[in-house]
Amino acid sequence: MEIDRDAPVWAEREIEIAAPLEVVWDVLTSVDDWPRWYAEGKSAAIAGPVAPGTTFWMKAGPVTIKARIESAEKPHVFAWTGRTLGISAIHTWRLDRSEDGTRVQTQESMEGFPARLLRAAMQKKLDSVLETWLRAMKIEAERRAS
Repeated sequence: MEIDRDAPVWAEREIEIAAPLEVVWDVLTSVDDWPRWYAEGKSAAIAGPVAPGTTFWMKAGPVTIKARIESAEKPHVFAWTGRTLGISAIHTWRLDRSEDGTRVQTQESMEGFPARLLRAAMQKKLDSVLETWLRAMKIEAERRAS
């Protein structure tokens, strides 16, 4: 699954994490645990296994995002589509072994009237969210691996 690079808002980031691929995968796919280590996540719940078709919810800041897992190729690809407040999003994660542990790449695109209307502000927020999420995931995965 790919993000929509023609969407009004999209971003991609990556980070190296000094932890085994399987540990990083577990951190990423333990949806119920996200609020414990990701400060933007106020609550999260998943309605089944980490598999295509399973839905999950996350309250991040003032909004609640309802998402559907589109791809879960353990331990390399985790992708979902989500909706909130008139915005449709596609979010992908790719994990690969690296010399020092795991290389994580994440991408997200947002489409919809609010994304077009508030493009600059939403772009800035998405850039910040992806960077914050990756840094927090790095801290948590490295903590679990030590």
